[in-house]
Amino acid sequence: MFYENFLRPLLFRLPAETAHEWSMRLFSFALANQTSRSLVRRQVTKNYREAYGSIERFGLKFDNPIGLAAGFDKNGLYSAALAALGFGFIETGTVTRHAQPGNPRPRLFRLPLDAALINRQGFNNDGAPALVAALNRDRPECVLGVNIGKCRVTPLEEATADYVASFEIVRPVADYITINVSSPNTPNLRELQRPEALDELLAAVQRRNHELSLRDELNLTPVLVKVAPDLDDAALEMIVDVARRNQLAGIIATNTTLARDKLKTPRHIVEACGAGGLSGAPLRARSTEIIRRLYTLAKGSLVIIGTGGVFTGADAWDKISAGASLVQLYTGFVYGGVRVVQRINEDLSGILRERGVRSLDEAVGCEADVNLKTRAAFV
Repeated sequence: MFYENFLRPLLFRLPAETAHEWSMRLFSFALANQTSRSLVRRQVTKNYREAYGSIERFGLKFDNPIGLAAGFDKNGLYSAALAALGFGFIETGTVTRHAQPGNPRPRLFRLPLDAALINRQGFNNDGAPALVAALNRDRPECVLGVNIGKCRVTPLEEATADYVASFEIVRPVADYITINVSSPNTPNLRELQRPEALDELLAAVQRRNHELSLRDELNLTPVLVKVAPDLDDAALEMIVDVARRNQLAGIIATNTTLARDKLKTPRHIVEACGAGGLSGAPLRARSTEIIRRLYTLAKGSLVIIGTGGVFTGADAWDKISAGASLVQLYTGFVYGGVRVVQRINEDLSGILRERGVRSLDEAVGCEADVNLKTRAAFV
């Protein structure tokens, strides 16, 4: 309760992005030593280390299913320290081929009444080569993903080449790579979710993936695509078809939403934040519904990573039982603090025991077909 009652109120007095930067620097300094990080990680994971059984996803082994979503550690500077908190995997980025400043500050806002964030950061990062250098210096003690996006200055018609170049740069340090075509904060980026554009992009990335794999005599790097929550049924069906056709490892569902409905925060405060993607508790139900639909469409042929509104073990269970093989959090980490990963894992492992589920694999999609016929159509 120290974080919720003392530290969080202090941090929340600062602008959101300033609080994030200062807290990460202090946290990373406190866990600068590799030995101390390993000791902390063993301690926080001891109560659930054996609870999930063997977790293998797209050829990688995960200690647990709880990951840190992209956006929290864009440049890979803090991932080694963050892994000590017990994450099963960490996704760095979004990173672009070239460094870019992102949108003007302020660009990150808290909505405490809704346990939510609004961000319009715009892929601010130090560039793909800087990320690789940082991760080569200090790599996290867990599965590592790298999320790549399009440079703001790159025209949409040149996006494919831009992504392929970033893919080639980050591939040597990534256990898996996520193609981000769903951020609402880069102009026209979501146009790349359209069938022809997405097919062209994923085909080119996978072509280069195969070429580099053959050249280096290594396995293919698993490639995933991250999608928006603001998609209808037809768009989701198309994305599943394109992902399967290009032999993707999986889909991350979902990015932030443009919707602002049913918020507890007064409208004038929300409007004052301006444009940007909404994350956190208000996204929870929608992202879970997207997961359920993707799982049903893919029929188990794609790994689904669920993100959006994960604050508790029950939230993680809802996404896993809907069809997610792994889950990620971001806003839940901001509001829950450094012990939230441990609490989620302990609570989730307890839910599995209570339900008589012997492994995580048994839980994936176990409730995906519930009420399929009675659910409302996507809007």
